[in-house]
Amino acid sequence: MSRELAKASRVRVSELTSSTDLYLGVHIAGPGLTFDISCFGLDAEERLSDDRYFVFFNQPNSPEQSIRLLGAQEGDSESFAVALPQVPETVHKLALTATIDGDGQMSQVASGYVRIVADGAEVGRYSFTGTEFSTERAVMLADVYRRGGEWRFAAVGQGFDGGLQALLENFGGEALEENDEPTAETPVAPIPVQAPAPTLVAVPAQPAQPAEPVPVGVRVSLTKYTELPECPGWVQQNDNLVRATLTKGQDVLAVQGSMVAYQGKADFAYEASGMLRKLVGNLTGQPLKLMRVSGEGQVFLADEACDLHMVRLEGDSFCVGSDRLLAFDANLEYEVRRIEGEGLPNGGYFTLQLSGHGTLVVKTNGIPVLLPVTPVPETYVDVQALVAWSKGAQVITTAPVRIRRSSYAGHTAQSHSLQFRGAPGNFVVVQPFEV
Repeated sequence: MSRELAKASRVRVSELTSSTDLYLGVHIAGPGLTFDISCFGLDAEERLSDDRYFVFFNQPNSPEQSIRLLGAQEGDSESFAVALPQVPETVHKLALTATIDGDGQMSQVASGYVRIVADGAEVGRYSFTGTEFSTERAVMLADVYRRGGEWRFAAVGQGFDGGLQALLENFGGEALEENDEPTAETPVAPIPVQAPAPTLVAVPAQPAQPAEPVPVGVRVSLTKYTELPECPGWVQQNDNLVRATLTKGQDVLAVQGSMVAYQGKADFAYEASGMLRKLVGNLTGQPLKLMRVSGEGQVFLADEACDLHMVRLEGDSFCVGSDRLLAFDANLEYEVRRIEGEGLPNGGYFTLQLSGHGTLVVKTNGIPVLLPVTPVPETYVDVQALVAWSKGAQVITTAPVRIRRSSYAGHTAQSHSLQFRGAPGNFVVVQPFEV
């Protein structure tokens, strides 16, 4: 069964298939539009530091054949074969992109998708239409990337008004002008890249010349840090930074002090009233200090470089620890809940349940794990490592556990855990960190 993936979602490839040989099919169509679909092999700095890993119609294979352009087939506008074990360690991300050849805008796209096929069966699909775009002429469709020693898939769907030029600049390169096209006498030679710190994989200073010259030149730059293209709603700028695009009547509530930058007209007001502040303040003695952000522009939010995760609610509910919430759409409904238990910090664990249609941002210390919650066996989570859980999960307070830490002779500490039960489909989110 194929898994439907929403925009901005990420999933481990191993959750979709045990195979390491993937077929990536791309379909994109619009009346009167012609598209060029490519795959960029990017290094640890998300740069195209070796142009032999720009796989497109004029260069259909990477040097070791780990990435191969297959052409249109089985309803796909373009397709690629990827052998993950053969992808060099210097390539950390494969970015699937589409650009318009000629006039037109991505808003004219009638239908599109990126699908993952393994062992002859489709295992995942990200679908999109032109309603997600406006004047863009190039779009990053999806990524297959390394994280924590494993491969993952991300549904991206971010566009560039500038077309191919903006796309190449985002990856640290530039398109050559027509009179700069390489010839047999003047092949493209990538500019040497300074070796990164010892903790990173060094890119060879002088990669071999491509077998055939390609119409692209690469220049090292800092453009990988460029702000992602403007689009409505929320955007994950990177693992530790999110951006909210503000419009009239669509305010955002965020933890005070979380704003790191903003563009356009943005107003910040202390959320000094309302049941949320009063309830949390009365129950914990430490009111949740929120600010209301309104106006027209973009606001960037972060909190001490915590990992940030966007959660989209479509009429459902989500519970998150009050200290793990960074921001949320002001139109979401919320209520404070208290889990009582002897010995719990402040006499109980306080959480917010958010419901409705909108986005909330959760912060974690480190990369979290999402654990399924089932009736049997039960799941136990240390309170200090608890982040969030689905509304349908039942929470039960357990007795404190005394732990002797062998590295500190004679020292003992208490760890309070909560037990979770629930019907299949429920889950709990745990961070790899405790105070």
